[in-house]
Amino acid sequence: MSTAISSFINVGERTNVTGSARFKKLIMGGDYPTALEVARQQIENGAQIIDVNMDEGLLDSKEAMVTFLNLVAAEPDISRVPVMIDSSKWEVIEAGLKCVQGKAVVNSISLKEGEESFLEQADLLRRYGAAVVVMAFDEEGQADTADRKFEICKRSYDLLVEKAGFPPTDIIFDPNIFAVATGIEEHDNYAVDFIEATRRIKQAMPLVHISGGVSNISFSFRGNNPVREAMHSAFLYHAIKAGMDMGIVNAGQITVYDDIPEELREHVEDVLLNRRSDSTERLLAIADKYKGDGEAQKKEDPKWREAEVNERIRHALVHGITDYIVDDTEEARQKAERPLHVIEGPLMDGMNVVGDLFGEGKMFLPQVVKSARVMKTAVAHLIPFMEAEQEASGVKQAKGKILMATVKGDVHDIGKNIVGVVLQCNNYDVVDLGVMVPTEKILETAREEKVDVIGLSGLITPSLDRMVDVAAELTREGFDIPLLIGGATTSKKHTAIKIEPEYAHGVIHVDDASKAVGVVSNLLSKERRGDYLKGIAEDYARVREGRATEKEGTGVTIAQARENAFDGGWADYAPPEPAMLGEKIFASYDVGELVDYIDWTPFFHAWEMKGSYPKILDDPEKGAVARELNDAAQAMLNRIVDEKWFRPRAVLGLWPANAVGDDVEIYTDESREQVRARFHMLRQQSKKTGSRPNYALSDFIAPKDSGRADWMGGFVVSAGEEVDTIAKRYEEANDDYSAIMVKSLADRIAEAFAERMHERMRREFWGYAADEALANDALIAEKYRGIRPAPGYPACPDHTEKRILFDLLGAPKAAGVTLTESCAMWPAAAVSGFYFSHPESRYFGVGRIGRDQVEDYAARTGMSMAEVETWLSPSLAYTPERPKQAEPEKQRKSA
Repeated sequence: MSTAISSFINVGERTNVTGSARFKKLIMGGDYPTALEVARQQIENGAQIIDVNMDEGLLDSKEAMVTFLNLVAAEPDISRVPVMIDSSKWEVIEAGLKCVQGKAVVNSISLKEGEESFLEQADLLRRYGAAVVVMAFDEEGQADTADRKFEICKRSYDLLVEKAGFPPTDIIFDPNIFAVATGIEEHDNYAVDFIEATRRIKQAMPLVHISGGVSNISFSFRGNNPVREAMHSAFLYHAIKAGMDMGIVNAGQITVYDDIPEELREHVEDVLLNRRSDSTERLLAIADKYKGDGEAQKKEDPKWREAEVNERIRHALVHGITDYIVDDTEEARQKAERPLHVIEGPLMDGMNVVGDLFGEGKMFLPQVVKSARVMKTAVAHLIPFMEAEQEASGVKQAKGKILMATVKGDVHDIGKNIVGVVLQCNNYDVVDLGVMVPTEKILETAREEKVDVIGLSGLITPSLDRMVDVAAELTREGFDIPLLIGGATTSKKHTAIKIEPEYAHGVIHVDDASKAVGVVSNLLSKERRGDYLKGIAEDYARVREGRATEKEGTGVTIAQARENAFDGGWADYAPPEPAMLGEKIFASYDVGELVDYIDWTPFFHAWEMKGSYPKILDDPEKGAVARELNDAAQAMLNRIVDEKWFRPRAVLGLWPANAVGDDVEIYTDESREQVRARFHMLRQQSKKTGSRPNYALSDFIAPKDSGRADWMGGFVVSAGEEVDTIAKRYEEANDDYSAIMVKSLADRIAEAFAERMHERMRREFWGYAADEALANDALIAEKYRGIRPAPGYPACPDHTEKRILFDLLGAPKAAGVTLTESCAMWPAAAVSGFYFSHPESRYFGVGRIGRDQVEDYAARTGMSMAEVETWLSPSLAYTPERPKQAEPEKQRKSA
């Protein structure tokens, strides 16, 4: 399968003062918090890199870049994507590089000032571990023809690789996208020149990346968005096939290639591909017809049922239609010599089309999962016939076999299941061991099944250490097959620093399902595997080198951080007394009451459809698929409610409490003489500016020595134990689409339940906001007083605090929710957390902490340093030593 658009990297362009009037106004006005929202919106709309440019004559560009990037680093939902530091000033670029956590991209360098300056800058960028955008620009000016573009890029490549020691995978060429259809004949071939140069660059230098500013191509049609959208989509369609793999793209100005009206597509491609001398005139003649929303709706061909059977099967697979697939498969079987030939013929032909469409960006993940359902239904019909003729297997020889498992102690598998479906759709055999899989089971199955790749998944922090253990055991047992790492808490940095050093045969972090096929394809290719693994290993080595040069510590000591703690104003503020004390149990809750509290944006994210709800339903690229997914979700949700599929359960608690240092003491009664439990909170240690405090959650509870009585709450809610049973029923029926739908809806219901319980806590059980009346969008935006942070998340990153909370609440018996040894909650569709009422309580991230706080925390909790380092691994401002595994006397190669 072509990975094409499925692995195309979208660079968000709106955090650029030269390209966004709004962003420029915000930065010039010093409104950095709102400017951060611009970055956040870019990521929600699908940007995988944000381009940050502060080059403005009336602005201190260096100070603005440093200020903005430091704020970005403190926002987990923004800092999770790389930053492209974009400036024409070297001092601004270097200042930005000193602020960025992880690998940055620098935009840009070129040969316009000669080789000496070029190599000097390249050497510094290599030392910073940054990737670099290289413009097709030399001493004679910008390249416009394909020959000039290629020559400059090849010359730059040779200098970077041979003289500067730059890894090819860190080179991003921008061969210059210029406007076409300008009326100037010399410009007519600009798109063709870019596409041809891209093809030649990728053939000669296959490990580099190709980027460009896509909106430049349509500049002549500014004011006519539908035509511009069509030009962007068609240009990307051809450029990506030639090798373009990233670009500055406004997702709002891209339409689905197949949705472009045929007449418009023909005229646009005539211009882009320079197929006619009168292309510009012909496009101008029809352009006004397409003003408006410009979105052409695909129409389902009502006559597809009249087609030949193999074509009907292909159509059903592409469109995810199961209604007729058994009848069509049977018809195909009766015409075939053997039932196996139906799988090897029309079914695999159809799935190859699905794989190609997904790779080219013409299908999205929900559609692919529905195609897999059709395929499994057809194969299930054929298996009895194949067994009857004593065939051992019912599938064409697979490209390779992949073992997948959620590691021991972790119960989350939606993302893993999606990756498995995508791999199966590309003809890989997937062995899924499920959740809570011990290391020995992973190794035993890998050997028995003779798998080609192992994939590990995990959501919670302790899973990271489990993955390190698996890597070490693979080494000890003598395995030599690649290891893939994925899941919400995993990262390239952690993989490079902690996991890859334990295993020498390939460890690769895969951050989303669309990239899995490309990674596995490279690993199983005899021609590409060596260079691919070498590039990964070199990249990860640079990550470790960068980590090693970082100063230990996080800006301030824990003593200094405590001196800068948040002041709750306890001399004047009296905490509100709760209307109830103790625990309250809900043995069964009506799902229907929770529907209005659902936040739908994360639901679409679970299906790898980035964007905010409801805007995603009208997205020019994803809207049609998003609406179809939404319809299916609403239909299943109606059944969940009407047929009472789930029985949500909850337990809430409210207790007398006071803060003692960074801890919170929970008392048995209002005498506050006997401590019933103690929660241990962590404090931010980053250096703060202005009057910003170093927060800990204990700051929001009245200190014991203040003389103020205060209270703290806790909760555990679950969508119900029935979720997993229903999902397994669908899986056994070969319906992965519905199985994933059930689990993703259950997650939303659990979150909605938590939101509803928090509302009732504020209005009834604690009662400090009895008159509150907020709509759901205001609840989602957290416009209310008080917070409900969860153990294991940014404000309280230690998952073991759940054990204390669960003991206080009696959660296993009261709510039917238990903890694994790694403190994951079972059933998986569950939420737990604390309740704080202080009017200035807020969510925050503890961030990275120093060894002094880790030692202090170990003393407070009674854990050893090693235990604390394990549970807080991603938060550490240093890399703890890991005991080296003894070399085995005899290495046993994997089968």
